Amino acid sequence: MEQRISLVTLGCRDVERLTAFYETLGWQRADSPDAIVVFDLIGQSIGLYPLADLARDMGVPEERLGSGAATYAYNVREKSEVAEVIDAARAAGAEILKEAHDVFWGGHIGYFADPEGHVWEVAWNPGAPLGPDGAFRWAGY
Repeated sequence: MEQRISLVTLGCRDVERLTAFYETLGWQRADSPDAIVVFDLIGQSIGLYPLADLARDMGVPEERLGSGAATYAYNVREKSEVAEVIDAARAAGAEILKEAHDVFWGGHIGYFADPEGHVWEVAWNPGAPLGPDGAFRWAGY
């Protein structure tokens, strides 16, 4: 199996609300079937899909899916961009979990939750600079 994530699907109670949130952040929708909203990213995509449909597809009760204990990272090129993204998320309706701040490993991070609680880390990591196209690798390019 090759190491990759192609599509991250967020189970949503209100797909339209989350679509509006991500569009307010400047993301653009890709052409997709009516059942799912997709945003193409650099090298992968994020889909917004009704939580009940996701549970049905898996054959499990909706409550089994919970909210998950995961974060989705958005890495930036410059330290100052962390606060800019946190501010944009706030303006779009996010709950700010932790403002931009320096961390022990030399980076600068902040956290927000989208309107349904999916948690995003915004990070500047001096040890993992982004590639020219914005792609991320753990040890940089």
